[in-house]
Amino acid sequence: MKRDFKAVLTLDFRPIWISQADLLASLLPPSKGGQMGLDLSKLLLPEKEPSLKVTKLARRLAPLMLLMLLFSCHQGPVIIEKPIVFDETRERLSLEYLKVRHGLIREKPIIDPKIIVIHWTVIPTLEKSFEAFSPPELPGSREGIKQASSLNVSAHFLVDRDGTIYRLLPDTTFARHVIGLNHCAIGIENVADGIDLPLTEAQFKANLALVDFLTDRHDIEYLIGHDQYTRFIGHPLWKETDPDYLTEKNDVGPEFIYRLHEAVKDKSLKRAPERLGTN
Repeated sequence: MKRDFKAVLTLDFRPIWISQADLLASLLPPSKGGQMGLDLSKLLLPEKEPSLKVTKLARRLAPLMLLMLLFSCHQGPVIIEKPIVFDETRERLSLEYLKVRHGLIREKPIIDPKIIVIHWTVIPTLEKSFEAFSPPELPGSREGIKQASSLNVSAHFLVDRDGTIYRLLPDTTFARHVIGLNHCAIGIENVADGIDLPLTEAQFKANLALVDFLTDRHDIEYLIGHDQYTRFIGHPLWKETDPDYLTEKNDVGPEFIYRLHEAVKDKSLKRAPERLGTN
């Protein structure tokens, strides 16, 4: 079944895929024909079984059933699939970046996640942030980092102001989001800038849920803010080949990362090294 835009629910690590159309239908008022909400025959039953009918009562209960599924039964955060473009150009540029910037030769642009890096977009809306990340190549306005590679920046997850989580790339797909550590880092971007658009409490809860979810799926060792990445210079995980290729970052500040670490103490995640080259 083709789904253009999907909500992902982890149930014992088995996802339920919900199309955008079905998800929106669950929120609609009754139509003139008296029907309301989600057609469970389309959502939960194979399309090749048209003889299976869903009663009007089931249709009326569908929104409630959907909410129960999403918020009561799952073992992971609700994630909306919103993939950026990952075509031959992005794959080629990713492999080139791994080789030239990290000194790593790989057949596929995949990573072994060891670090989660929290970012903010400095872009005011979800859609504008998505539009910035989606093209495979950097726009002309990013000349400062284009000299290092024409591969566009991106991240694995994008969190909207209301805490809604979008997946842009699979967890283990290479993304350019943090100098020296891209080969082993999962990136979480938040629609914020720390000034006019400070991080919200809903975003904190979403980031917390993602960190908890990702550490259960991968052998994550570190949780850091983007502004802490240079502390890894000299660390075994640091792979940047050009010692002069560094940029100054201020996302996401010490308070947000401190709160996340305090909330996931049971995960035993390490903080960024206190000084260059330390563990």
